[in-house]
Amino acid sequence: MFVLDSRLQQDTVVLGDYPLCRLLLMKDAQYPWFILVPRREVVSELFQLDAADQLQLWQETNGLAEVLKDCFAADKMNIATLGNVVSQLHMHVIVRRRDDVAWPAPVWGRHPAQAYTAEQLAVLKARLRLILTEDFCFAEG
Repeated sequence: MFVLDSRLQQDTVVLGDYPLCRLLLMKDAQYPWFILVPRREVVSELFQLDAADQLQLWQETNGLAEVLKDCFAADKMNIATLGNVVSQLHMHVIVRRRDDVAWPAPVWGRHPAQAYTAEQLAVLKARLRLILTEDFCFAEG
């Protein structure tokens, strides 16, 4: 049974699900920062997914990155799995712009997170509804 790591629950907003992954939004309005978590039990490394799930993860990651790059006018898309703090396999997909507060350094630990306002979150979700594909199922709320 898939259970989302408690740290990810604390630090993110659940946006919905792709066929394989749960899509999360980091609670940091400084960057459009998304996380894909394969809905599989006890997986911490990419190689622990079977071949079909590995392919699906890459398809979901690349598809998300492509639409986010266009939607948010990214100068660069940062895509990574680290897992040093949260061992549950998760893929960061971060929109980077030359004018963001951490550019060109990594976003991790650079600046304290700035929470989204209710209005910012509503606008972002509305934008995503326009760009995410039909294979994405939005979470209620």
